[in-house]
Amino acid sequence: MSTKIRIISYQEAISEALYQSMQNDKNVFVIGLGVADYKGIFGTTTDIYKKFGDKRVIEVPASENALTGICAGAALKGKKPIIVHARNDFMFLTLDQMFNIASKWKYTCAGKSKVPFVIRAVIGKGWGQGPTHSQSIQSIFMHFPGLYVFMPSNAYDAKAAIITSLKQDCPCVIFEHRRLYDAIGDVPNNMYTMDIGKARIVRKGKDLTVIATSIMVKEAIKAAKCLEKKGISIEIIDPRTLVPLDEETIIRSVKKTGRVIIADTGWVRCGVTAEIAAVISEKAIGYMKAPVKRVGLPECPAPVTSAYEDQYYPSYKDIFVQTCKMLGKKIDKDILCTKEVDDFIGPY
Repeated sequence: MSTKIRIISYQEAISEALYQSMQNDKNVFVIGLGVADYKGIFGTTTDIYKKFGDKRVIEVPASENALTGICAGAALKGKKPIIVHARNDFMFLTLDQMFNIASKWKYTCAGKSKVPFVIRAVIGKGWGQGPTHSQSIQSIFMHFPGLYVFMPSNAYDAKAAIITSLKQDCPCVIFEHRRLYDAIGDVPNNMYTMDIGKARIVRKGKDLTVIATSIMVKEAIKAAKCLEKKGISIEIIDPRTLVPLDEETIIRSVKKTGRVIIADTGWVRCGVTAEIAAVISEKAIGYMKAPVKRVGLPECPAPVTSAYEDQYYPSYKDIFVQTCKMLGKKIDKDILCTKEVDDFIGPY
């Protein structure tokens, strides 16, 4: 099969991964609220519905807990379900099935019986979606053993996450940020996988390390472009998977720069940034030249109006300001307001 590289979008990469996986394995099916809708979960399920129909792309009523139990049973029988949640907030209704049954199954059965299935969950800022439809709940899933947690930040990893997850013997959750669906990147047209638990060094630098997840990787790249104008070089680490977490790559970078900013799409308290900061404090505290800084959501639910959203959600400007403060540099606000930086969507 050809391995030609093309520039396609995050959404197209997911669509292709689903199409190829279903064509390659008749046990794979996609199920969820909206998967057969004409919008097709931001276009990611449109092609597979046209190709495979409603026997393998299954529209369901809003009964998320029951749906998860059905898919766990299907996985036990050799099927490979892919559950899609157009908003990750609906996953709160599935937590009993996920945490008390699916994640623990192989442990309670001494590894003789497994429940492998995939969940796609859309996170983050929408268009005035409000406090119950704009959350990023990935840190909750990090807490329970028996699950893999993916956070693809680019089109290449979005495709790889789908294909790789289908090969695992445990439940896998893939968190996709709705603001990334239009981001473009280099994506091979063949089926390929990723190394689970292997971070990517997005950009090398010497002055400070930024560990960023999901869309915050794009924001970190924007910040790096601004900081270059001040002669500041930041290294950007994308963990790619939160469970397992590539602590080795993170610690190696921290030892090199001695300064760290951790940026995530969720709240900072008991969140992804807190866990990574704890790892750094346990394994690299002697190399730190300044305290760790964290960038995430403020301690309140998401607002609805766009004006408040602009204040609520973190961006490259927060990373820029924190970097300048940590390095004792002047905060040049004129550097931040450039169309080139604001319009950046990739590839990266």
